[in-house]
Amino acid sequence: MSLKPDNVCQIPELTSRVANAAFPKGDNIYMKMRDECGVIYADEAFADLFAARGKPAEAPSRLALVTLMQYAERMTDREAADAVRGRIDWKYALGLDLEDAGFHYSVLSKFRSRLLADSAEERLLNLMLTALQEKDLLKAAGKQRTDSTHILGAIRTLNRLELVGETLRQALNNLAMVVPDWLQSWVPVEWFEVYGEPINGYRLPKEPTEQTQLALAIGRDGIRLLWAIHQTPEYEWLHQVPAVQIVRQVWLQQYSYDENSALRWRTNKETPPATIRIVSPYDTEARQGKKRETKWLGYKVHLTETCDPDAPKLITNVETRIACQQDAKATADIHQSLAAKNLLPQQHIVDTAYVSGPQLVSSQNSYGIDLLGPVLPDTSWQAQEPDAYDLTRFQIDWEQEKALCPQGYASKSWKPTKDRHRQPIISIRFSLKNCNGCPDRALCTTSTKQGRHLTVRPQAEHEAIQTRRQYQVTDEFREAYAIRAGVEGVVSQAAYALNGRRTRYRGLAKTHLQNLITSAAINLRRGANWLLGIETATTPVTRFAALAPS
Repeated sequence: MSLKPDNVCQIPELTSRVANAAFPKGDNIYMKMRDECGVIYADEAFADLFAARGKPAEAPSRLALVTLMQYAERMTDREAADAVRGRIDWKYALGLDLEDAGFHYSVLSKFRSRLLADSAEERLLNLMLTALQEKDLLKAAGKQRTDSTHILGAIRTLNRLELVGETLRQALNNLAMVVPDWLQSWVPVEWFEVYGEPINGYRLPKEPTEQTQLALAIGRDGIRLLWAIHQTPEYEWLHQVPAVQIVRQVWLQQYSYDENSALRWRTNKETPPATIRIVSPYDTEARQGKKRETKWLGYKVHLTETCDPDAPKLITNVETRIACQQDAKATADIHQSLAAKNLLPQQHIVDTAYVSGPQLVSSQNSYGIDLLGPVLPDTSWQAQEPDAYDLTRFQIDWEQEKALCPQGYASKSWKPTKDRHRQPIISIRFSLKNCNGCPDRALCTTSTKQGRHLTVRPQAEHEAIQTRRQYQVTDEFREAYAIRAGVEGVVSQAAYALNGRRTRYRGLAKTHLQNLITSAAINLRRGANWLLGIETATTPVTRFAALAPS
């Protein structure tokens, strides 16, 4: 479809007159944003997504804004298309005449597909941020805060037995559409009964031995399918069918061969780590996540918002990750993304999960950001005893690569190495002879086979961690860090008010698109509310909770 070159959102005089009569000026967020910011999305910003020939397309600037308003009101595509046809405030915001017939609701789905196909989904949030910057509602070099929340995948929870059964069933259904005659020519009759209906847990055997036998039977069936494809040269291309590739991946993760080359059902401990383990054949990028007591299947989103007292709280960055990825791995990407938007904060307030020695150093050195958040405390037993010799009692000479213990003994070895996360550390050991003769040995180490052992980060990281541990117990830190609590508001608004807790789609890319649209919709509402002078709502307190003694 081609893009009309003159398709610019101009507000007809009739539309403006009727809209102002229907809604008192400034009482509607869409009308207010239109009045103050004008055209947030221009057609030219999306022109590359449309073909140069064919029937003229709907104005992408309007589709982008409709998408935001749709998410702001938790509408389906059909409901959003109806709102474009029937609501005066939407017509005013979109610059449509009252008689405009709108468009078919399927256009919205096609527009989202174009965004993903051309990797243009970030434009929805970035163009919104640009419009807010032009109105001086958003500035860099202030304070921003980040938190993450879980996103439930659009899949049901499967146990391992259901997983392999559903994986094979999906492959058979896909092949039945692609090569029905070939599949029917060799498939055993009993397969139609086993894989003809969804594999539900309540129909599966309860005894572990029977479950293992069924798992092995499904495993042999899956291998038979893959072997049948391999044995038919003219259908070798079926190995490239995504559902068949998923069978191969899941089988590698759930099965192995014993020393007699017999198929074997892996134990739970033998399955791959959560970062790569497939949990559903219908969304192979969803992962199992856990945060404190919460467990889920799906994804995780990191939301960064401004938190200056004299400006609206606006989302500046969105990072969507697999559910089991540690938050600290997102810190550098958040800063890099903010730098690309020229929206780096002076201070970035985060919780412990985002803070580490490398992050403290790189945030300051690479971006000039004060990463404000507590680091993990020293968990060694020496740090828990008031008189024991913890790490802070040792003097470290970085140039001479030596450490001195509280009794004045020098270390005997200094060895740079890496920890289990492949991060650089330094292993420092003291002489067993010196430690055995030390009168304060009981305050330093309990080992009888070797002297005291210290593990420290490289100098810059070590010093940053120690400085932060001292600072985070002060009243000054607690007062500065108190502002982070407000980030729960944007998490709640995205997850509950705008129904972002569960993804509408399957796959990381589509889930990220949903998070971007949701965040841009939040900015649309918050920016308009700020211009309207509507104060941010406080945390609601029930009548019963208000009776609690202070």
